[in-house]
Amino acid sequence: MSKRSGHLRLGAFLYPAGHHIAAWRHPEAQADAGVNFRHYARLAQAAEAAKFDLIFLADGVGTRGDNVDFLSRTAHSYVAQFEPITLLSALAAVTERIGLVGTASTSFNEPYHIARKFASLDHISGGRAGWNLVTSSSEHEAKNFNRDKHFDHAERYARAAEFAEVTGGLWDSWEDDAFVRNKAEGRFFDPTKRHVLDHKGRFFQVKGPLNVARSPQGHPVVVQAGSSEAGRELAAKTAEVIFTAQQTLQDAADFYADVKGRMAAYGRHPDDLKIMPGVFPIVGRTESEAKEKFEQLQSLVDPKVGLALVSGLTGGFDLSDYPLDGPIPELPETNASKSRQVLTIELARRENLTIRQLYLRVAGARGHWQLVGTPAQIVDQLEERFVNHAADGFNVMPPVLPEGLTDFVKLVLPELRRRGLFREDYEGRTLRENLGLRRPKSRHSSVPQSGA
Repeated sequence: MSKRSGHLRLGAFLYPAGHHIAAWRHPEAQADAGVNFRHYARLAQAAEAAKFDLIFLADGVGTRGDNVDFLSRTAHSYVAQFEPITLLSALAAVTERIGLVGTASTSFNEPYHIARKFASLDHISGGRAGWNLVTSSSEHEAKNFNRDKHFDHAERYARAAEFAEVTGGLWDSWEDDAFVRNKAEGRFFDPTKRHVLDHKGRFFQVKGPLNVARSPQGHPVVVQAGSSEAGRELAAKTAEVIFTAQQTLQDAADFYADVKGRMAAYGRHPDDLKIMPGVFPIVGRTESEAKEKFEQLQSLVDPKVGLALVSGLTGGFDLSDYPLDGPIPELPETNASKSRQVLTIELARRENLTIRQLYLRVAGARGHWQLVGTPAQIVDQLEERFVNHAADGFNVMPPVLPEGLTDFVKLVLPELRRRGLFREDYEGRTLRENLGLRRPKSRHSSVPQSGA
């Protein structure tokens, strides 16, 4: 495969105080970030001024643990933060061009709810909505929704596939020109352009139609984050953006080729999917400045927090009985996030890390790609992955907010632009237009599908 040209895509992944596990303790951090709307508004407007494609919000429907001491020490984003669709709807009113992507679980929602909420967000924002489709992985979330334990991994992905199918069908309940709103004739919509889904499947029975008109993008952009075998197959079938994690260039290129190679089986073109791995950049004007910033954050990691973090990433096992300066023990596969468990354990084995070294290694990026250096050093590595077909862009994970986003905008973006790797201005007004994604044709329409 030849090397590529063109420009890459960028998302701003807004974790409340920043992505480092100890970010909230940093002197420049907004400690109450998770429930501070002005904080999010400033970040969204800064990312839009810099021409990022989108802002991205994670979510969980539980605190992900009963260890109160751990939770009290981390400002863990799921302890005290806004519900994402509510927040994105508010941010739509203070931005104009940037995409608005929020997470919602297929395990603990119904398709009609999700179809309605994201279609509404797409209308409110003028075509900038995106849904990060996840299956959830935490038993603590399951216990908030009438379950003693989470669905098994295979079952939750089967549910997610049907969930995505139903949601897409609901988004096509109405053709684009169904609502004539003709006052003189007294006719609000054209009945021939209304379509009842009447879905009956293994997990869902949904009659429809959706009580929201077809949205500006046709369908909000579908983002997916799983990297397991089941996750890859679901992404090849349904995703338009993938948020993923790989540590090496080869692993990233292999993932890229594998998922894009599966798309033909679903009648899809590789360009219909943008792969945007997470990247955690700590940038300084000099290499020593970048390292000093990183070490300042590392010094704020409480050993109890680090141990609990590694325990969660390796499958939810309690590692407190093992020596911190010893290796990760042999661990069986669990029902939690399989791809993240494999990635974390492989990282420990590949770099021969102790439990303490591993928690310091993942305290920032939680298994995503971590870069510490000057603007040129960071762009060298981003460019390498982009031109070698290992990524279509990146979901930027600032270590501390707002400082980390400001550093990336002021220091890294000029170097990306100097090399012709990032846009000077938006190409369109919708998220699809800016990502270079086609607007989906309604399954009921005879009008040809439009290009990006």
